[in-house]
Amino acid sequence: MTTQVSPGREQQLAPDEGQFAGSLHGLFLRGLAASRERECFRVDGRGTTYAEAHRAALALAGAAVEACGGVPRTVAVLGSKSGEAYTGLLAALYLGARAVPLHPDFPATRNRAVLEAAEADVVIADDRGVAAYERIGMAGVPLVAAGARTLPGTPLDAPRAVDPEDTAYILFTSGSTGRPKGVPTTHRAADSYFRTQHGRYGFGPDDVFTQTFDLTFDCAMFDLFCAWGAGARVVPLPMRAYRALPEFLAEERVTVWFSTPAAIALARRSGALAPGALDGLRRSLFAGEPLHRHDAEAWQAAAPHSTVENLYGPTELTITVTTHRLSPATPDERYVNGIVPIGPVYETLDHVLVGPDGSTGGDEGELCIAGPQMFDGYLDPAEDEGRFLDHDGRRWYRTGDRVRRWPDGEITYLGRADDQVQVQGWRVELSEVSHALRALDGVEDAVTVAVPVAGSHELVAFYTGRAAQSALLAKELTTDLPKAMVPRLLTHLDEFPMNANRKIDRSALRSRAQTLLDRGRTPSRPDADPATDH
Repeated sequence: MTTQVSPGREQQLAPDEGQFAGSLHGLFLRGLAASRERECFRVDGRGTTYAEAHRAALALAGAAVEACGGVPRTVAVLGSKSGEAYTGLLAALYLGARAVPLHPDFPATRNRAVLEAAEADVVIADDRGVAAYERIGMAGVPLVAAGARTLPGTPLDAPRAVDPEDTAYILFTSGSTGRPKGVPTTHRAADSYFRTQHGRYGFGPDDVFTQTFDLTFDCAMFDLFCAWGAGARVVPLPMRAYRALPEFLAEERVTVWFSTPAAIALARRSGALAPGALDGLRRSLFAGEPLHRHDAEAWQAAAPHSTVENLYGPTELTITVTTHRLSPATPDERYVNGIVPIGPVYETLDHVLVGPDGSTGGDEGELCIAGPQMFDGYLDPAEDEGRFLDHDGRRWYRTGDRVRRWPDGEITYLGRADDQVQVQGWRVELSEVSHALRALDGVEDAVTVAVPVAGSHELVAFYTGRAAQSALLAKELTTDLPKAMVPRLLTHLDEFPMNANRKIDRSALRSRAQTLLDRGRTPSRPDADPATDH
């Protein structure tokens, strides 16, 4: 870290942890009290101690106040997995503000829409974020460059106290209206979640966590605040590390791995899954998309001293709500379609399964959750429609996931109840992709379908109107959609097939999409350009 504080001003290095109990930043302060001179993160071989990160966050918070002319209510953090982004997140929390992570590689139009929806007062950016800020063109929202050698304003004396019902952060997911959908998470919800995780795992100061997730992905909060609450260290995983994953993990002394299941295939291709290759790990966690049994067992063989767990949960319920630990004792029948079960719902939460007919007495149906981890509603209340269930005098969040519950409370995942799917760890609403395609010149109408492939999904879009080169359409889509949301195939039709009710026959389109993929248009690397078809 290069940020310097004002000369002669001594920063408080051990604030009273008790007054921040129940707040998200209270977890960092707990780590500060326990591990002041130990590293809280190490990025590209450069470590930053808890004391250094604390001082830097106070300085950034003071600079944000100076930039806004007062204490900001909402702070956007525009950065990748960098030390400046981490301290920017802390600075937002120290201010008692709502932190809104943004990714510098996302389309400028999407980031602009998020800034506007969140009503951001200031942007704290790392070096890559500063360049992205210029492309966004939000001159009315002031910028604080976290990597500057000196910062304006006076650093905060200490973090600000918050109310449990205050919003800690807002994450934006794919939205059915074509706009990103804001999900606010309160300090109350985060506190309940991290109490559960710390009680389950007993992390300590000698643990070292990977961070494979960007800050816009809620699982990144697990890495950071489970580590910081234990006085432990976080190490972002660069893509180059997959070329020599066992060596990287051993060099950094990593004990806790957390990623989407897609990382297992990447590790396999690089030869990192040889039996015993990852023997330094003691916890291996996967979330974000279905975990296949053969992948989980291959990872277990490579990490024989590690527990392997499948975590499940939507952003609206604060990261995860169930956990299943891989075990040879799990009956084969619970691996429906070869998918690892998602485990029982946490004891702090309640759940109910809703059948297609609205009944709640069965052991199969849509999973609905209530309890302290549940958010209160989307940033735009109009998005709440259809997402909640009123049952038994309580409000429940409808996950949209179909599950089966076994007599011991274990739950097996069966699939989506609507058009939300997981693509490379992203939760994507197919209607948002279709909406973006319809907005392109010459496109009259569009339908996007998802085809299951290797534990995730591939998107195939069909459109009517003027036929165009698919590569050109895909390139246009990247101005509004992250690359993972751009369909692999874009297929022109003279008209859509219709069912007996004169509705678009999506089943027929899914079958056609499967046929197209089976002909050889299978996906290549996650970072490859979309395939073309017209």
